[in-house]
Amino acid sequence: MPFISCTADGTDHLANLRRLVASRWVVLASMALLVMIVPGALNIPLPQWPLLAIVSVAAVLNSMIQWRVLKAGSATPGELFSQLLLDIGALSAIVFFSGGATNPLVSLLLPPVAIAALTLPVRCVMAIGAIAVGSYSALMVYYIPLAMPDATRATRLHLVGMWLTFSVSALMIAWFVVRMTRLIRQRDAELATAREQALRDERITAMGTLAAGAAHELGTPLATMSLIAGELIHDNSLSEACREDIALLRQQIATCKQIITGLSRKAGAERLENAHFQPVDRWINGLRQQWHATRPNASSRMTLASDGPAPEIFADPRLEQALLNLLNNGANASDEPLEIRLGWSPGSLTIDICDHGPGFPDAVLKNGGHTSFPAHESGSGIGLMLTSTAIQQLGGQLTLSNLKDGGALARIELPQANQ
Repeated sequence: MPFISCTADGTDHLANLRRLVASRWVVLASMALLVMIVPGALNIPLPQWPLLAIVSVAAVLNSMIQWRVLKAGSATPGELFSQLLLDIGALSAIVFFSGGATNPLVSLLLPPVAIAALTLPVRCVMAIGAIAVGSYSALMVYYIPLAMPDATRATRLHLVGMWLTFSVSALMIAWFVVRMTRLIRQRDAELATAREQALRDERITAMGTLAAGAAHELGTPLATMSLIAGELIHDNSLSEACREDIALLRQQIATCKQIITGLSRKAGAERLENAHFQPVDRWINGLRQQWHATRPNASSRMTLASDGPAPEIFADPRLEQALLNLLNNGANASDEPLEIRLGWSPGSLTIDICDHGPGFPDAVLKNGGHTSFPAHESGSGIGLMLTSTAIQQLGGQLTLSNLKDGGALARIELPQANQ
């Protein structure tokens, strides 16, 4: 879980505050341990009681702050600013009783400035920086010196302490910057994904507008075709085989008129008013029958991959059209019957459509659902993009893959709807 956040809302400030409180426990425990073992281990005359008192007060304050942040729903930049001031004040007090600016721990005033630079507005960062510089400057004049009679040993210990403090400060700042860079990259990737999705939605909306206009314009030629076909079927000079072809033609024209009539209805508010919950297996069976009516030469088989009664699904026309697109793609790829597998779990539905064709090309496996393809003899090349967008709008996911034994698999994964 990253320490810092790129955004500046109350939830992110609260998360940063919680991380600061948690990391402060580690720092306070380390300080208390050093105060207790350094005098005996390194023979340095530290004033243990004042230092332990400062650590104890800081621990009590941190406990109170932790209780507050655990119950809070958000935080302000001012609260995080005040906590960084508390860290600077506690460290300055510890350094004051242990040699002032000659104590290598004084370099630990830098991490609060780095945290402020990554999480707070510019004015707060400038204030934290100024206060840290002021504390360092004051500790050069006002402090309680440590009685170190051996100057050579004191110098050696000071240099070692400076190296250790510099290393800790450098690692902390580097860690913060790496986290910040990772978050910025993650945010940029999310923005790019959202921008790409917005562009796809815009294209889908434009296609819907054009489709509605085309549906309106197609009404007249379909009516003319229906009229002519109706006259031809009563022509006694035609053979019986020709009459059967004309009857099939009339059936297909009626289906086209039904699709066009329902296009605007499905695209408007009436879509949600008329849609209702029904068992998913019954819904798919009805959709199969509708599909078979438009493609009488195609066939399919449905199997249930789960036990028990089928859950109910909200019959959204977007999902209906997405499934029809996948069925048409499968029928275009192979003349053998399509395999439709329906499965469910407590929170999700899975619909697999398998064909026995040559499988998806590599370009489709890589970009299918994200971009359109050039028009081909079996379609306009935008079906997969429309299908993927519709499924994503319903909270689901479309996955394309090729089967080991040959053929292609299109899998729709959907969350179960709450009634």
